[in-house]
Amino acid sequence: MSSTGQLAKFHVPEVVFGPGALAELGHCARRLGARRPFLVTDAGLTEARWAAEAVDHLEQAGLSSVVWNAVTPNPKDHEVEAAYARYAETDSDVIIGVGGGSVIDAAKGVAILASNGGRILDYEGVDKVVNPIPPLVMAPSTSGSGADVSQFAIITDTAAAKKITILSRTLVPDISLVDPRLLTTMPDWLNASTGLDALTHAIESFVSRAHNSLTEQHSLHATRLIMNNLARTMFRPTEAAPRIAMAQGALEAGMAFTNAILGATHAMSHQVGGLLDAPHGVINGVLLPHVIRFNAETHAERYVPLAQAAGIDTEGTPALEVAHALAARIKELADMVGVPKNLRALGVTETDVQLLARNTLQDACLTTNPREAGAAEIEWLFRAAL
Repeated sequence: MSSTGQLAKFHVPEVVFGPGALAELGHCARRLGARRPFLVTDAGLTEARWAAEAVDHLEQAGLSSVVWNAVTPNPKDHEVEAAYARYAETDSDVIIGVGGGSVIDAAKGVAILASNGGRILDYEGVDKVVNPIPPLVMAPSTSGSGADVSQFAIITDTAAAKKITILSRTLVPDISLVDPRLLTTMPDWLNASTGLDALTHAIESFVSRAHNSLTEQHSLHATRLIMNNLARTMFRPTEAAPRIAMAQGALEAGMAFTNAILGATHAMSHQVGGLLDAPHGVINGVLLPHVIRFNAETHAERYVPLAQAAGIDTEGTPALEVAHALAARIKELADMVGVPKNLRALGVTETDVQLLARNTLQDACLTTNPREAGAAEIEWLFRAAL
């Protein structure tokens, strides 16, 4: 039991961490029984030659892989289903994702269909994936999504122009290879976006209703690492230490949120991303300060340890004031790394608010937000962020 006397769960993959970790890919695939691995990636990772390096490592282990690289940001339902069709026709087995959150979520989608059938949209919600899925090995190329260690898959429903959340313990990968070298080829906008996504994971998991003693320290340490190093990776891109720190921060934030779940920021962000196909972490960077201030009206004390981790002096300061200072510090960081000032700058309009709020209420992440939020509150938050 945890120190509070309550049962706590903590489900994470085997993790291989550090520069050069990708070289373990062939060995890992072999250990999971691979004969014909299916490698999911995207055009950016192909151009940066990380996909080719992954194929080489598999070949050195005697494995001939099938490569699928037609994944776009915010992976679409039809992309997942096309990838699965290729997986099935090539008689592939172990599924490998080399890329960011979009690639990893698409790879999870292929795994779901491989053993459960139907359409990917059939699995929206919690614990809809019933049958065991093929083994998964993930090598993240961004410092943010946490998808390589999480039980989430986020897929865009193109007909409804929204994102769906698939949440199942079966989706936690078997092995995550966290190689900070892969972070060095991200464009600046993606570095900023994924870093703010990881920060949002750290903060929302700490205040989540489902937090526990096994997740809290990861949330706090991830907050410290990201607040201290995200800007450094933007302005000193060749330095290794900040990249390694961000890789660890993203990993720890991922381990925290997959067990503690998230909150209103993610529930809202998913809907904006589905509507506009905008970068998920950028949307989080806009929304997070507003959600912190909203939640702090009833749960301000939960933000005090987070503010301390972010380097804010909290001595003798009321908890609500501390929470507002944390929100301001995050806004400063978002501005520093180039995030737009508001949702309107991303293309959201007043006419979108009711639809976005309605879809937010259906998102599983909202259930663990520390403060109750109905349609009126969510609409208010969207308008505050416009």
